Amino acid sequence: METIIVTGGAGFIGSALIRRLIFQGQYQVVNLDKLTYAANLNSLASVENDPNYCFELADICDGPAVSRLFDKYQPTAIVHLAAESHVDRSIEGPGEFINTNIVGTYNLLEISFRYWQKLPADAREGFRFLHVSTDEVYGSLGQDDKFRENSPYRPNSPYAASKASSDLLARAWHKTFGLPVIISNCSNNFGPYQFPEKLIPLMIIKAMAGEPLPVYGKGDNIRDWLYVEDHAEALVTILRRGRVGNTYNVGGNCELTNLEIIHKLCKEMRAQMPKSPHIPYTQLVTFVNDRPGHDFRYAIDCSKLQNELGWKPKENIDSGLAKTVSWYIQNRIWWQDILEKKYRGERLGLIEDLKDT
Repeated sequence: METIIVTGGAGFIGSALIRRLIFQGQYQVVNLDKLTYAANLNSLASVENDPNYCFELADICDGPAVSRLFDKYQPTAIVHLAAESHVDRSIEGPGEFINTNIVGTYNLLEISFRYWQKLPADAREGFRFLHVSTDEVYGSLGQDDKFRENSPYRPNSPYAASKASSDLLARAWHKTFGLPVIISNCSNNFGPYQFPEKLIPLMIIKAMAGEPLPVYGKGDNIRDWLYVEDHAEALVTILRRGRVGNTYNVGGNCELTNLEIIHKLCKEMRAQMPKSPHIPYTQLVTFVNDRPGHDFRYAIDCSKLQNELGWKPKENIDSGLAKTVSWYIQNRIWWQDILEKKYRGERLGLIEDLKDT
């Protein structure tokens, strides 16, 4: 049985990947997570007692701790998802993003390389380091064209810059040292278990409470939306059959403006909560000051992944939103605990708030 270390496995995408790997029954999975504010082990309740799953509390910046885990578990692959990931928080406090996303990735690459060097020849041949990243490294698009694997990097936020840096480090450790690295860049994820600072869960929770639905600027910024379970399947596909040294873009083939996605959410919530006193939910839409440096449009061309590896998303935006809304309605305990202890739905990342800090 292969052993996969998933960094950041208690996060949104990481937990979806671990659930998929464990349910497939072919892997031992080690969840290496620091348990920062956005991590939630409750997202892994369905697999926590599985004999092929284990959790290790560790920081990827802690070299000795990570090295001990490599020696203990002898992994056949690393899927690196551990990262600070919220753009607004990167505006308020970029230091954590630099430390985790850049220094942490460097540390993990170095440890992986030293470990890989010592493996027997056949194990070296099969070892993989899958570095999971974002489409935000490519910057902002106009009305036309899409991001492709050879698109230039033009990050515009501290978060995007830190992820772009980590991508380039991963590439360098392959090109210079031969470490068998594969990189993936995905579009905006959504689905169950997503921390409520992100757009879709935040809108669902605020609509349920009858609170204003804050829309940045005019709401005309465009994103490509990818259901998280489809992303997890794509990562397994890339890990198993992706070509070493290659990058694969992962997208949902679904471009919508922020205002369009919120209107779709309002429609779906009305269908699932027809007796709510807050209907129509669209009356709650409130336009607020735009995010500093807000990228206008992201769009992913994932034809390489589809043509080479045969992956394509199973969910469209309507089916994915229906599942997501249903999950948040039925799992209030999961997100209410977060709102009580970690995040109350407040606006983050305003430059004005930083002037006196």
